[in-house]
Amino acid sequence: MTNMDESFGKEYKLCSKKIIDQIFSEGKVVKEYPFFLRYLPAQLSTPKTFQLVISVPKAKFKKAVDRNRIKRLIRESVRKKKYLLESELSKQEFQLALFIVYTETKEETYQKISDKIEVLFLRLVKELK
Repeated sequence: MTNMDESFGKEYKLCSKKIIDQIFSEGKVVKEYPFFLRYLPAQLSTPKTFQLVISVPKAKFKKAVDRNRIKRLIRESVRKKKYLLESELSKQEFQLALFIVYTETKEETYQKISDKIEVLFLRLVKELK
């Protein structure tokens, strides 16, 4: 695990409305409470193996401060655990578009979010094989 790239810059952000719409119309689902992950193999505009959108519903968290904090925690745990996805995707030589939705009604601790993201990514890798 030494000398790992843990950067998580703009190139990981999925901005294409066309691909996001495709994720919801054609994509597959992986669930790991409190997360709901939709994914779709896609040709992305970046050399990175995946791009993602993180969503925290306004219906469950009225205050933007709360939504943003949860998104920050999720982004940080994805940054730390992305090696699980990248190693497998680079072997298979294709790219994924991901859409992560947080479904819990209260904020979880960073440790719990991080553990669940790890399980979610491992489940996704298993499903891709």
